[in-house]
Formats: sequence, structure tokens, C-alpha cells
Amino acid sequence: MAKGFPQTSMNEGSAVSALVSPRRRQIGSLEVRRVLPNVKHLTVGPFVFFDHMGPVQFPPGKGIDLPPHPHIGLATLTYLFQGAIIHRDSLGVEQLIEPGAVNWMVSGRGIVHSERTADARRDIDTQIEGIQVWIGLPSAAEEDEPSFTHWRADELPLLERNGVRYRLVAGEAFGEKAPVKVFSPMFYLHAEVPEGTTVELPNGDERAIYLVEGALTVDGSPCEPGQMAILHEGATPAMVAGADSRVMLLGGAPLEGRRYLWWNFVSSDPQKIEEAKRKWKSGGFDRVPGDDECVPLPED
Repeated sequence: MAKGFPQTSMNEGSAVSALVSPRRRQIGSLEVRRVLPNVKHLTVGPFVFFDHMGPVQFPPGKGIDLPPHPHIGLATLTYLFQGAIIHRDSLGVEQLIEPGAVNWMVSGRGIVHSERTADARRDIDTQIEGIQVWIGLPSAAEEDEPSFTHWRADELPLLERNGVRYRLVAGEAFGEKAPVKVFSPMFYLHAEVPEGTTVELPNGDERAIYLVEGALTVDGSPCEPGQMAILHEGATPAMVAGADSRVMLLGGAPLEGRRYLWWNFVSSDPQKIEEAKRKWKSGGFDRVPGDDECVPLPED
């Protein structure tokens, strides 16, 4: 399990349970800021993993290269603020994702995918920034057939409330429902927040706010860019932007029972993770057509 994530406990009476700072990780050519899992908050609702990718600028000839790697027991949701990534997977899907769109990949019993900068974009300077989250699947769906769907930015609901513009990336919020097929009650929103305006937070059992850029106070306490404020259940925090800000709002009902996470594998049954390790090491997963590389199984 993940460990060693820094966090700050809040004052008694605050709506914020913890203010979590990320741990920087290098994944191939891409640096990410990993916020979830956290040592005391492994999950927020069904969200078991939260990576902020970049921002990074690649010179001509360079780009993102994440070779084929496997997943089980989860759904990945990729959302970009700038740049583009080409997704390829063992189902034969090849899909370019650009800012504001959603790539939704359900691993179920097992899928393999790669994420790269498209060849046609490697001859120019390339900027990449975005967020990838992993959503844990209910135990009844962990062995489902894998699937992949893509939703354009103009297919996702846009809302404006008290001067703040929200894009509903997945789930339900403020009376709207995103087209992404989720497996449990949840919400995931991208908010563009002008200076001096107040962010609203949908209802949910477990909720958090992630500040991508700008300045935000939560119940009077500052939240710095790259930090996630995890809230007490039922809290109604006052969230005010001290500058033009970009914020992600997330939450929902917790998964039933414990989830085990090792490398790219998530499961309610640790034996399933051991089986996935053996299967990847022996070459038992399906391959990504046209991409013969693969990420080796890490040492324990």
C-alpha cells in the first residue's frame, strides 16, 4: 500500500479533515503529482488514485511515452487541460484525447493500454497537463469484460452557478448527469473560478477539492496549488477564490469493503492481484496491437 504522503491536519471545527500535499513521481518521461492514495485517506468515495500530470513542455522529437501496461479491477478516467495523448489498448481501440474530453477505460478482469504523444505531433513543441483518476469498481463488476469509451468536450454538461463555470466530467451534480457510465454514486467536476467568487460543492458521502492552479481558501484556511482538501462528511465549507483558479471537485459513496492496490492492480481480493502479477509476468494478458513494448512487472 502507498505510504509516506504528507498531509496537514486542520483546526477543530473546520470542514476540512486533512489538507493533503502530493508526492512527485516520475513515470517514464512524465512527472506526476500523486495525491491519492494517501496514508490516512486511501480513497475519496470510489476514487482510489489521483495523479496530476505536468504541466510539462516537450521539445520537438520528444513526448509522453507510457508503454503498454495492465490494469484490473478499476476504471481509469483521463482528462486534459492542454495537449493531446493517443490511447491504444488491447481491445484494438486507438483514440486521441484533447482538452475537455474524457477517456473512460474500464479494466474489469483485465486490460492493457499505452499512452503516448501522437507521431504527427512530435515535430513541434508539445505541452501536456491533465489529471488521471482511477475509480474502484464494485466487487460485482471487478470481473466484467473490459471496455473503452470516449466523450468529446461538447458532449459533457456545462453549468454556470454564481459566476463559476463547471464542466461535469462524470457522475451527477447540481441536477445534471454526465454521459460517462459510472458504477456507483459519484461526481467529478472541473471548475473555472474567477477571483472573488465562491465554489459550490455537490452533496456526497465523501468529498474533496483539488486546486490545480490559482488561490483558494477553504473555511478561511489557504489551499495551495497541488493540494487536496478532504472534507468531513456532511461539512459545508466556505470556498473562496483569491485569484482566478482552476479546481477539481470529486466525491461519492465509498466502495463496499476494502480495496487492495498494488502497482496498476486494484481488487477487493488480494489473491486476484497475485494472479494478475503472475499473468503479466508470464505474458498472459492480451497485447496492444502495433505496440510491442511493455512495462516490466516491478519488484516487490
